[in-house]
Amino acid sequence: MTESKHYLPATRTAGAPHLVAVTPESAGWGHTSLHVIELGAEGVYRADTELDEVVVVPLSGSCTVTCGGESYELAGRAGVFDGPTDFAYIGCASSYTVSSTAGGRFALGGARVHRQLPFRYVAAAEVAVELRGAGNCSRQVHNFATADVFEAESIIACEVITPGGNWSSYPPHKHDELTDTETPLEEIYYFEFARGADDSPGFGYHRVYGTPERPIDVLEEVRDGDVVLVPHGYHGPSIAAPGYHMYYLNIMAGPGPERAWRISHDPAHAWLRDSWADMAVDPRLPLHARQTRR
Repeated sequence: MTESKHYLPATRTAGAPHLVAVTPESAGWGHTSLHVIELGAEGVYRADTELDEVVVVPLSGSCTVTCGGESYELAGRAGVFDGPTDFAYIGCASSYTVSSTAGGRFALGGARVHRQLPFRYVAAAEVAVELRGAGNCSRQVHNFATADVFEAESIIACEVITPGGNWSSYPPHKHDELTDTETPLEEIYYFEFARGADDSPGFGYHRVYGTPERPIDVLEEVRDGDVVLVPHGYHGPSIAAPGYHMYYLNIMAGPGPERAWRISHDPAHAWLRDSWADMAVDPRLPLHARQTRR
């Protein structure tokens, strides 16, 4: 595997308790961030949001999030393939703590903002679950903090589950221009994988490519804890190797005046969407038993 400024393997860490530490400064852009922390039993993480709004998303385990004298208990989940999770939102210029009795991994997605919104909690049962695509392009999307379902100043966030052997983020799409059909958004992909039947580690592949005017070229094998940065250009497919379900967390934000996710598909592959009309959704989906609103 190659290493580039757009591919951050899990081995490139920022030191405990951080498993991932991406800031606008480290990414070389202006708006989007992601920290993933791992806490042991009775672990406590203290931070200040400063210029960012932050969503706290349990990847595994439960936690208590405290801010400004208020606390929310996040039940979380055993792992990312166990359905959507509850989460907490923290506004900018706020001090907060994340504490966990039994320990766990927690994602802190952020976006630069200019207005403070209140500390809030959303239950897992309120997270919209979408089955997107069809056939071997079927995937499961947890729209927990997308622009159409959750109020925020800038951040757009969702989770995607791709069954082993399937392609997601496909056809390739981009959102790097301010037009009637696109909103400019920086995007972070954070990956985890289900283990194989013999407990072997999972893996997949992720592609990012640009236009002649704004070139970018990323093709990486991705594994647990890896991150891919998408400053611009078409991204997709994200491919789950057969036998290994793939999870990724998307964190997006950008400079546009409107908080919206508008995209353009690569014209060379956009026709594929029409082919789904006569295909069934992968019967393995949804990958969890929890009943959720769709």
